[in-house]
Amino acid sequence: MLPTLLKMTIKNLQIEYDAINSRNTFTNGDTINGRIILEVSKETNIQSLLFIAKGKARVWWSEHYGDNQTHVYWSDEKYYSVKHHMIRESRQDGNEVIGKGRHVFPFSFQIPDRKMPSSFHSSVGRIVHKLKVELKQSMKLTKKAKTHFMFVSKADMDTPGLMVPQNESKDKTLAFSSGNVSMDVYTKKMGYKLGETLYVTIKINNASSRTVKPKFELYEKKSFFAQGHRKVETHTILKEKADAVEAHSGKATVTKMITIPRELPSSILNCSILKLEYRLKVYLDIKCATNPKVKLPIVILPEDSSREPEEGIPLPPGGVGFEAFGNPNPQSWGTTSQVMSPPPPYEASTMYPSFPSDSKTAL
Repeated sequence: MLPTLLKMTIKNLQIEYDAINSRNTFTNGDTINGRIILEVSKETNIQSLLFIAKGKARVWWSEHYGDNQTHVYWSDEKYYSVKHHMIRESRQDGNEVIGKGRHVFPFSFQIPDRKMPSSFHSSVGRIVHKLKVELKQSMKLTKKAKTHFMFVSKADMDTPGLMVPQNESKDKTLAFSSGNVSMDVYTKKMGYKLGETLYVTIKINNASSRTVKPKFELYEKKSFFAQGHRKVETHTILKEKADAVEAHSGKATVTKMITIPRELPSSILNCSILKLEYRLKVYLDIKCATNPKVKLPIVILPEDSSREPEEGIPLPPGGVGFEAFGNPNPQSWGTTSQVMSPPPPYEASTMYPSFPSDSKTAL
């Protein structure tokens, strides 16, 4: 949250917020307390000082066709846009006068309590949740400052099959009359928390003349959608293996415990233009043969976002410079809507009654 330095009479325009937990994350319905800091070198006329909170997703990539043809695919998805005037035109000449020095405007914004995807960033797509401030003066360019906050969506426990056991089978007949290999793969469920242990059981029937080696791969799959096209990226997270099952050994049961890494971002399944999914690939490594494989979906659930402040996290400072323009003890504003998927029309959302004339929602 670095300050945005501006020329002329505006020495500094900055927006910052206070963390509510040690991870500095927020979730659905949380309130963000913060402040806009404005420093001026002399008495200054201000037309308006506008607070903005936005959540949106965007994907963008290009594809090349032939030697000279390139097509760009892009798409946006918007979740909320909340605006509130900290200073607005109140005099006949359309200006408010503030004195020389440092002025602090506290704000309190409630994140909409509806289904929305978590923050995400890659070279192709991103989901951002941000706070902005815009300062307007007569006959001058609008000054702006912004900061992003990390939004982690609440776990959607209504996802079909989330806590249901998974099972898939695969048979393989080997060439040159080498016999047959089959496997049944089982997991206890599809949804896992960070750091949780994933138990995988494989029932193998090796009626072949080849030794088979059970192997495991957890990988992520990023999918981006725009204008009827899709771009997919995959990345291996971890690989494991188990003891080999010898030729003609018949039936054998192999169990493997895989710990879900704590640093993984949670699955994103509630965005129409971007998805972050995980897969567990289980396969039998067979020499001189195509390996039989099974892929099972894995959903990584987000951590619970504690709303209790951690020791050492700064509290909001006093409303220095705010008293001349409004209440130094700010009330919260935000949006209210029924939880729907996909998100409901945002123009149907209503504002908290604290600021009925200043706040609005828009795309």
